[in-house]
Amino acid sequence: MRIHPVFKIFTIMMLLFALTVSAAHAASTEEKRDSIRKMRNETLQKLYTFRPSAQTALQDAYGYAVFNNSDFHLGLLGGGGGKGLAVINSTGGEIFMKTLEGSVGIGFGIKQYMMVFVFETEKAFEDFTDQGWEWGGQATAAITDSVAGGALQGAISIAPDTWVYQMTNKGLEASVTLRGIRIYRNNALNQ
Repeated sequence: MRIHPVFKIFTIMMLLFALTVSAAHAASTEEKRDSIRKMRNETLQKLYTFRPSAQTALQDAYGYAVFNNSDFHLGLLGGGGGKGLAVINSTGGEIFMKTLEGSVGIGFGIKQYMMVFVFETEKAFEDFTDQGWEWGGQATAAITDSVAGGALQGAISIAPDTWVYQMTNKGLEASVTLRGIRIYRNNALNQ
């Protein structure tokens, strides 16, 4: 019996994803937190390099959240996940979070991308961190920049008082489609 090459590739990708997840579980809770903090700092530096005005936008906001996600797509199915951190600017309070992603459609590939959310108000921040967020396959965000002075230039408004920047390893993306993604608290790291 001959195994189809696409099935072989899919199996290898799933094994690599499982190994990555299991290696992440081996670290202590504080090591995991420190790793996420380091990712946040690196992501913000990258964002500020591509979009210097983002630094002012984040400093002036109530809070922000930074996520690093990986996803794969093979044939008709795809999925992925990630980790992140939401921060209240005035207190430095941290909330560790996770992402889970799924997609259906034709495609092939693996992508790593970062998202930086900016919350202008306490309500927007609390809605995001307390209730979590979910987007379905039909949800897409339109590029707008209605902020005076352009402090959020390059960000996409996805909800009242909530903006998001999305970057890949190649830099800032011009558009974002948020589909089949769930963002929620990482209870194991928030204890």
